[in-house]
Amino acid sequence: MMKPIKIPIYQLFVHPLDLSELKKDIWNNDPLPATLTIQKKRYDIDLALRGAHIRKFPKKSFHVQFYKPKTYKGVKEIHLNAEYKDPSMIRNKLSLDFFKDIGVHSPQCRHIFLKVNSQNSGIYLELESVDRQFLMKRGLPDGPIFYAVNGDANFSLMSDVDKKIKTSLTLGYERKYGLSEDNAELEKFIYQVNTMLNNEFEKEINQYLDIDRYLRYLAGIIFTQNYDGFVHNYALYQNRETGLFEVFPWDYDATWGRDINGKYMREDFVSILGYNTLTARLLHTDKYRKQYQLILKNILNEQFHHDYLKPKIDLMYESLEPFITQDPYKDEEEWIKEPQRIYDYIEGRRKYISTHLDILN
Repeated sequence: MMKPIKIPIYQLFVHPLDLSELKKDIWNNDPLPATLTIQKKRYDIDLALRGAHIRKFPKKSFHVQFYKPKTYKGVKEIHLNAEYKDPSMIRNKLSLDFFKDIGVHSPQCRHIFLKVNSQNSGIYLELESVDRQFLMKRGLPDGPIFYAVNGDANFSLMSDVDKKIKTSLTLGYERKYGLSEDNAELEKFIYQVNTMLNNEFEKEINQYLDIDRYLRYLAGIIFTQNYDGFVHNYALYQNRETGLFEVFPWDYDATWGRDINGKYMREDFVSILGYNTLTARLLHTDKYRKQYQLILKNILNEQFHHDYLKPKIDLMYESLEPFITQDPYKDEEEWIKEPQRIYDYIEGRRKYISTHLDILN
């Protein structure tokens, strides 16, 4: 039996006036000076709120940039996610670990306990940033990284936000790393996805996209049932050596049977076919549809079942248990019920996917 994971305690210190300003103007993205103490080592940092709708929640999520020392464990920045709407506090980590297990490059993450100016702020998920250091740590070649920041990151010529023709094919993306000329490569990719004839698409899409990685990413969305994962909650990377694009997951707390508001989501809510233009075109092609079907079958057999997932869930719960009562934003009674709800979701989703594999024939 695995031992509980040690949850580190982070001490964040912010000038009270700065902290007051941060809470008063939640849409201000200007970073504030602060210090973060981790295992008795002090770091001078720039601190800002992170996220979109999550800024409105009482428990804030933070973006941390290190400047003295300039790095922490080899990274320049981290994200501290409050996981406010997830009653279990583990869905995001469970998802990102699952993506890694099925062959998708995924951010490292771990739970921490955060104190802000010596007061308990609660359990957070520390997330690795998807940036140049992310690529270097995995031995991936250099290349631009684009964050999908809204529904316009749908691989389409049409906006998912206002349902009109896009004025720019980079709408929905923010370039996290790379050069301005890298935008042209992203535009070219999206244009080709939308304009190639079917016979051209089958023969030539592998010149633009790492197809196996994308189909595994698609499978990850389908198993975890992240409704937003097709047009949001991902980072898009282009390998400069091969020219191929690859997708990395990001922000996967609305999963395993819960939506972005923490409400119950039926196990059959997200179709096995997914959506967005790139997915539709790949699954319209016999060869790639069969490849996707085989990936789903293998994951059902190897990773998406109770014997594989239950020990991971139980270990996270055992590790977090001593800190739940110290989290001022958590309902312990509700938290205790969540593992069974996740187990029930796994069983229901397994049944749904297993019985719908035939539509990929």
